[in-house]
Amino acid sequence: MIPAIALRQSSFLETCPITAAVEALANAGGVDERGAIFTKREVVDFILDLCGYTADRPLHQLRVLEPSFGGGDFLLPAIDRLLSAWRSSGKPGDPLNTLKGCIRAVELHRGTFTRTHAAVIARLVGEGIAARAATALVDEWLVFGDFLLADLDEGFDLVIGNPPYVRQELIPDVLMAEYRARYSTIYDRADLYVPFIERSLRLLAPRGVLGFICADRWMKNRYGARLRSLVADGYHLRAYIDMTDTPAFHTDVVAYPAITVIARENGAATRIAHRPAIDSVSLGRLAKCFAAKNLPDSAEDVREISAVTAGEEPWILDSSDQMQLLRRLERDFPALEDTGCKVGIGVATGADKAFIGPYEALDVEDDRKLPLVMTRDIQTGRVEWRGSGVINPFNDGPGSGLVNLDDYPRMKRYLEARKADIAGRHVAQKSPANWYRTIDRITPSLASRPKLLIPDIKGQAQIVFEDGKLYPHHNLYFVTSDEWDLKALQAVLLSAVTKLFVASYSTKMRGGFLRFQAQYLRRIRLPKWSDVPDALRRDLRDAAEALDTAACDHAVFRLYKLTPAERAAIGGNSA
Repeated sequence: MIPAIALRQSSFLETCPITAAVEALANAGGVDERGAIFTKREVVDFILDLCGYTADRPLHQLRVLEPSFGGGDFLLPAIDRLLSAWRSSGKPGDPLNTLKGCIRAVELHRGTFTRTHAAVIARLVGEGIAARAATALVDEWLVFGDFLLADLDEGFDLVIGNPPYVRQELIPDVLMAEYRARYSTIYDRADLYVPFIERSLRLLAPRGVLGFICADRWMKNRYGARLRSLVADGYHLRAYIDMTDTPAFHTDVVAYPAITVIARENGAATRIAHRPAIDSVSLGRLAKCFAAKNLPDSAEDVREISAVTAGEEPWILDSSDQMQLLRRLERDFPALEDTGCKVGIGVATGADKAFIGPYEALDVEDDRKLPLVMTRDIQTGRVEWRGSGVINPFNDGPGSGLVNLDDYPRMKRYLEARKADIAGRHVAQKSPANWYRTIDRITPSLASRPKLLIPDIKGQAQIVFEDGKLYPHHNLYFVTSDEWDLKALQAVLLSAVTKLFVASYSTKMRGGFLRFQAQYLRRIRLPKWSDVPDALRRDLRDAAEALDTAACDHAVFRLYKLTPAERAAIGGNSA
């Protein structure tokens, strides 16, 4: 049974559609549906230490918020520290009156709330607090409801936790609309943890601190731009700890987690660590390094960088020398697409088995199919086409729509034989009359245009020249240019300079792989082709033709006029 005092939802929730949506989430069965990930105790203690919530302080005078307490991974250790500090201070006052304002913790899942409510009462009783007082105290502390909608006072000294990782499409539309109306940081495809962070920050008291472990993609991706701006405008990113590939949770996670400590204060420097060992001794030592007024000389695994946050700009959390170089290049050179280059992505069909097959075997009219280049065709660094083709259902020319299937009887017969697969796609259901369109429009002239092809996910840059015979598949990004020589541009994109741009702005995948997506490629800075001397043009082309990355680096470092210190900062081949 959920205590009545815990039902602190906003009065507007009496309206039926939103109430029904909240109820659906409250009764969701699986952990995946709820976005629940359970954090190890060593990591929880580390975050509490980083935020200064330690038992040697008068914690009974502070207010703590846990926005999604789940099974109590953060809540119970925080309570343990609170009680320890209270005992050390001589237990001033009775526990109910003294401690009732110290904690607010919110949970939406009904079964989880009930179990954790009972567990907290048991913990308090075990610490010598009378059952009646323990129950009343827990009823004050725990709030059953949706954190993004619940009535909560401001002025928390600490907000801690692991917010739920839930994609927008899993949230009922009526609820998502209400979230968007309330939270300005929900932008593009932002996941639910983004408004969780926004509300948590806004609930902080002056000098209050937020300590979260959650996915790090908002720090660099497009959908995190507004949240990054919010942090830059009124908060200080005190600490960032990359937790990718560390056993920080009780189960493996797909997300790429990081610990962030953000305070409602002015400040410039951010302390940074990467992938610490997950044991209490190592994390305890690391927490002391982060807490020290001056960074100890022994803290070799902790760096300090200034000016990480800058409006909506992605956060660069690597070395200070690399950040200075990146900012210099951004100041001195135009963006890639301002130099006559264009970045795009290949065609997504939504039903590759229907639209794609061996080119010669596609039984459609000759002008209704195009030779298709796929990731597997460029694995050697050069194009080795394996004979795939894609069906083109569009008329040629800009602004043209789909062809009339009756004008192409072979294509009509071919597609109608596969209509069950094609018409079941979301894009087809939105417009049943256009059931045979591919998700992306196909523009045949792209096939005949020379281009550079770039796979989405790679450990290193793999930039392949294609001389204008093939149409790219959707796992490939492409770059065309009306000004730059593409062979010379290939050398630039194969170089350590490009890797610096992509690594700085993209989120790393497991195993250290980078995503060479359009949004990151467009951040690359490039001189105008007209400003490149003839001798350097030849060197760039020769290096690319040989696929010699050392020669590419050497020529590209000259192109950007890198100093010896900048070459050392960027790494790569400088011979």
